Amino acid sequence: MKLIEVEKAILPTQWGEFMIFGFEEKKSGKNHIALVHGKINKNIPILSRVHSECLTGDAFFSLRCDCGVQLEMALKKIAEVGNGVLIYHRQEGRNIGLLNKIKAYALQDQGLDTVEANQKLGFSADERDFSLCADIFNILNIKKIRLLTNNPLKVTMLKKFGINIVERVPLIAEKNAKNFHYLKTKADKMGHLLK
Repeated sequence: MKLIEVEKAILPTQWGEFMIFGFEEKKSGKNHIALVHGKINKNIPILSRVHSECLTGDAFFSLRCDCGVQLEMALKKIAEVGNGVLIYHRQEGRNIGLLNKIKAYALQDQGLDTVEANQKLGFSADERDFSLCADIFNILNIKKIRLLTNNPLKVTMLKKFGINIVERVPLIAEKNAKNFHYLKTKADKMGHLLK
Protein backbone atom coordinates (compact mmCIF):
# COMPACT_ATOMS: atom_id res chain seq x y z
CA MET A 1 0.00 0.00 0.00
CA LYS A 2 1.25 3.43 -0.99
CA LEU A 3 -1.34 5.25 1.18
CA ILE A 4 -2.45 5.48 4.78
CA GLU A 5 -5.82 6.69 6.06
CA VAL A 6 -5.34 9.80 8.18
CA GLU A 7 -8.82 10.88 9.35
CA LYS A 8 -12.51 10.89 8.52
CA ALA A 9 -15.38 13.28 9.29
CA ILE A 10 -18.97 14.03 8.31
CA LEU A 11 -19.38 16.18 5.19
CA PRO A 12 -22.91 17.48 4.54
CA THR A 13 -23.55 18.41 0.89
CA GLN A 14 -26.51 19.59 -1.16
CA TRP A 15 -26.99 15.96 -2.26
CA GLY A 16 -26.84 14.44 1.22
CA GLU A 17 -24.42 13.50 3.95
CA PHE A 18 -21.08 11.94 3.04
CA MET A 19 -18.16 10.79 5.14
CA ILE A 20 -14.94 12.40 3.95
CA PHE A 21 -11.81 10.26 4.36
CA GLY A 22 -8.35 11.77 4.08
CA PHE A 23 -5.43 9.70 2.80
CA GLU A 24 -1.73 10.46 2.60
CA GLU A 25 0.86 8.98 0.26
CA LYS A 26 3.56 7.42 2.45
CA LYS A 27 6.42 8.48 0.20
CA SER A 28 5.47 11.98 -0.93
CA GLY A 29 2.99 13.15 1.71
CA LYS A 30 0.48 14.10 -1.02
CA ASN A 31 -3.19 13.89 -0.04
CA HIS A 32 -6.21 12.23 -1.62
CA ILE A 33 -9.86 12.12 -0.55
CA ALA A 34 -12.74 9.66 -0.62
CA LEU A 35 -16.35 10.69 -0.12
CA VAL A 36 -18.51 7.79 1.05
CA HIS A 37 -22.31 7.95 1.11
CA GLY A 38 -24.49 5.40 2.86
CA LYS A 39 -23.56 1.93 4.05
CA ILE A 40 -20.97 -0.04 2.12
CA ASN A 41 -21.47 -3.78 1.78
CA LYS A 42 -18.36 -5.49 0.39
CA ASN A 43 -20.53 -8.20 -1.23
CA ILE A 44 -22.60 -5.76 -3.30
CA PRO A 45 -21.13 -3.73 -6.20
CA ILE A 46 -20.80 -0.11 -5.07
CA LEU A 47 -21.43 2.82 -7.43
CA SER A 48 -18.02 4.53 -7.58
CA ARG A 49 -16.30 7.42 -9.30
CA VAL A 50 -12.56 8.06 -9.53
CA HIS A 51 -12.49 11.80 -10.18
CA SER A 52 -9.12 13.34 -10.95
CA GLU A 53 -8.55 16.77 -9.54
CA CYS A 54 -9.31 19.66 -11.90
CA LEU A 55 -9.13 22.96 -10.05
CA THR A 56 -10.19 24.95 -13.10
CA GLY A 57 -13.27 22.81 -13.74
CA ASP A 58 -14.19 21.72 -10.21
CA ALA A 59 -13.72 25.05 -8.42
CA PHE A 60 -13.67 27.76 -11.11
CA PHE A 61 -16.42 26.30 -13.35
CA SER A 62 -14.27 26.24 -16.50
CA LEU A 63 -16.14 25.43 -19.70
CA ARG A 64 -12.93 24.08 -21.32
CA CYS A 65 -13.60 20.63 -19.86
CA ASP A 66 -16.40 18.49 -18.47
CA CYS A 67 -14.78 17.88 -15.07
CA GLY A 68 -16.86 20.07 -12.76
CA VAL A 69 -20.10 18.89 -14.34
CA GLN A 70 -19.01 15.25 -14.00
CA LEU A 71 -18.10 15.80 -10.34
CA GLU A 72 -21.58 17.13 -9.58
CA MET A 73 -23.29 14.43 -11.65
CA ALA A 74 -21.36 11.69 -9.84
CA LEU A 75 -22.17 12.97 -6.34
CA LYS A 76 -25.83 13.34 -7.30
CA LYS A 77 -26.02 9.80 -8.75
CA ILE A 78 -24.32 8.30 -5.69
CA ALA A 79 -26.78 10.08 -3.40
CA GLU A 80 -29.74 8.97 -5.54
CA VAL A 81 -28.83 5.26 -5.29
CA GLY A 82 -28.29 5.61 -1.53
CA ASN A 83 -24.67 4.55 -1.28
CA GLY A 84 -21.39 4.86 -3.11
CA VAL A 85 -17.94 6.35 -3.11
CA LEU A 86 -16.18 9.14 -4.95
CA ILE A 87 -12.39 9.12 -4.86
CA TYR A 88 -10.96 12.59 -5.41
CA HIS A 89 -7.67 11.64 -7.07
CA ARG A 90 -5.41 14.63 -6.48
CA GLN A 91 -3.35 14.42 -9.66
CA GLU A 92 -4.14 17.71 -11.38
CA GLY A 93 -4.09 17.86 -15.17
CA ARG A 94 -3.69 14.07 -15.60
CA ASN A 95 -0.82 14.43 -13.11
CA ILE A 96 1.22 17.13 -14.85
CA GLY A 97 0.40 19.68 -12.12
CA LEU A 98 -1.54 22.91 -12.09
CA LEU A 99 1.12 25.21 -13.57
CA ASN A 100 1.92 22.79 -16.38
CA LYS A 101 -1.82 22.47 -17.02
CA ILE A 102 -2.00 26.26 -17.45
CA LYS A 103 0.95 26.00 -19.87
CA ALA A 104 -0.96 23.27 -21.72
CA TYR A 105 -4.00 25.57 -21.86
CA ALA A 106 -1.80 28.28 -23.44
CA LEU A 107 -0.64 25.78 -26.07
CA GLN A 108 -4.27 24.81 -26.70
CA ASP A 109 -5.05 28.51 -27.18
CA GLN A 110 -2.47 28.37 -30.01
CA GLY A 111 -4.22 25.43 -31.70
CA LEU A 112 -2.82 22.26 -30.10
CA ASP A 113 -5.21 19.71 -28.64
CA THR A 114 -4.94 18.49 -25.04
CA VAL A 115 -2.81 15.45 -25.94
CA GLU A 116 -0.46 17.43 -28.21
CA ALA A 117 -0.07 20.13 -25.54
CA ASN A 118 0.93 17.60 -22.87
CA GLN A 119 3.40 15.96 -25.25
CA LYS A 120 4.93 19.32 -26.26
CA LEU A 121 5.57 19.93 -22.55
CA GLY A 122 7.37 16.56 -22.32
CA PHE A 123 4.57 14.51 -20.76
CA SER A 124 2.55 11.56 -21.99
CA ALA A 125 -1.16 12.04 -22.69
CA ASP A 126 -1.96 10.65 -19.22
CA GLU A 127 0.52 10.55 -16.31
CA ARG A 128 -1.89 9.43 -13.55
CA ASP A 129 -1.14 6.62 -11.07
CA PHE A 130 -4.35 4.66 -10.53
CA SER A 131 -2.71 2.25 -8.06
CA LEU A 132 -3.39 4.93 -5.41
CA CYS A 133 -7.13 4.65 -6.13
CA ALA A 134 -6.96 0.87 -5.85
CA ASP A 135 -5.32 1.32 -2.44
CA ILE A 136 -8.21 3.56 -1.33
CA PHE A 137 -10.81 1.00 -2.44
CA ASN A 138 -8.91 -1.68 -0.51
CA ILE A 139 -8.56 0.44 2.64
CA LEU A 140 -12.32 1.12 2.52
CA ASN A 141 -12.92 -2.64 2.07
CA ILE A 142 -14.72 -2.09 -1.23
CA LYS A 143 -14.36 -5.23 -3.31
CA LYS A 144 -16.82 -4.79 -6.21
CA ILE A 145 -17.62 -1.57 -8.00
CA ARG A 146 -19.85 -0.11 -10.68
CA LEU A 147 -17.50 2.52 -12.08
CA LEU A 148 -18.86 5.88 -13.24
CA THR A 149 -16.52 6.67 -16.14
CA ASN A 150 -16.24 7.19 -19.88
CA ASN A 151 -12.53 6.26 -19.84
CA PRO A 152 -11.68 2.65 -20.77
CA LEU A 153 -8.08 3.19 -19.57
CA LYS A 154 -9.38 3.85 -16.06
CA VAL A 155 -11.27 0.55 -16.16
CA THR A 156 -8.20 -1.32 -17.43
CA MET A 157 -5.84 0.24 -14.89
CA LEU A 158 -8.09 -0.35 -11.88
CA LYS A 159 -8.64 -3.97 -12.95
CA LYS A 160 -4.86 -4.34 -13.33
CA PHE A 161 -4.53 -3.29 -9.68
CA GLY A 162 -7.07 -5.88 -8.53
CA ILE A 163 -10.32 -3.92 -8.41
CA ASN A 164 -13.36 -5.97 -9.46
CA ILE A 165 -15.32 -3.71 -11.85
CA VAL A 166 -18.62 -5.41 -12.57
CA GLU A 167 -20.02 -2.58 -14.70
CA ARG A 168 -18.92 0.62 -16.42
CA VAL A 169 -21.60 3.28 -15.92
CA PRO A 170 -21.45 6.17 -18.44
CA LEU A 171 -21.12 9.71 -17.06
CA ILE A 172 -21.62 11.94 -20.07
CA ALA A 173 -21.80 15.70 -19.65
CA GLU A 174 -23.26 17.98 -22.28
CA LYS A 175 -20.90 19.46 -24.85
CA ASN A 176 -20.55 23.20 -25.24
CA ALA A 177 -18.74 25.45 -27.71
CA LYS A 178 -15.72 25.73 -25.39
CA ASN A 179 -15.18 22.01 -24.65
CA PHE A 180 -16.21 20.47 -27.99
CA HIS A 181 -12.62 19.97 -29.27
CA TYR A 182 -11.43 18.78 -25.85
CA LEU A 183 -14.14 16.09 -25.74
CA LYS A 184 -13.50 15.14 -29.38
CA THR A 185 -9.79 14.68 -28.57
CA LYS A 186 -10.67 12.53 -25.55
CA ALA A 187 -12.83 10.35 -27.78
CA ASP A 188 -10.54 10.23 -30.84
CA LYS A 189 -7.11 10.02 -29.19
CA MET A 190 -7.79 8.61 -25.72
CA GLY A 191 -10.66 6.23 -26.48
CA HIS A 192 -13.25 7.83 -24.19
CA LEU A 193 -16.76 6.54 -24.79
CA LEU A 194 -18.78 9.73 -25.16
CA LYS A 195 -21.80 8.62 -27.18
